Amino acid sequence: MSNAKALPLLERQPAPESAVPCCPPLTERPLTAEEAERTAGMFKALGDPVRLRLFSLVASHEGGEACVCDISDVGVSQPTVSHHLKKLREAGLLTSERRGTWVYYRVEPSVVAAMGQMLKIAG
Repeated sequence: MSNAKALPLLERQPAPESAVPCCPPLTERPLTAEEAERTAGMFKALGDPVRLRLFSLVASHEGGEACVCDISDVGVSQPTVSHHLKKLREAGLLTSERRGTWVYYRVEPSVVAAMGQMLKIAG
C-alpha cells in the first residue's frame, strides 16, 4: 500500500512558481546564473523525445487539454508516460487536473509564451 495522500475528486496541479521563466530575450542581456538554471530545466524537460511528443500531443489536442487516456500511446508503458508527464509538470510546462479517475493535462501558456519570447531574435 502506498503512503501517498489520496487526491480529492477534482484537484488542479498548477505549474510550480519556480518554473516560470523570468528572462528577457537572449539578445537583450546575458542571463543570470539563476535565470539560466530555471530556464534550462524547462528545455531539459523538452529534450527527451517522449516528453516532447507528449507535450505536442497535449498542445495540439482539441480544446487545449488532453486526458492521459488519450495521449498514452507513445510507445512506452503507462507508468513511463506518467513519469514523463510528471517531469513536464514539474518543469512548469503542463498543469494537470484530476477528474474522477482520469487526469487531464493542459499546456501552461504563460510559460510557453515566455520561453518563445526569450528565444525571439530581434530583427
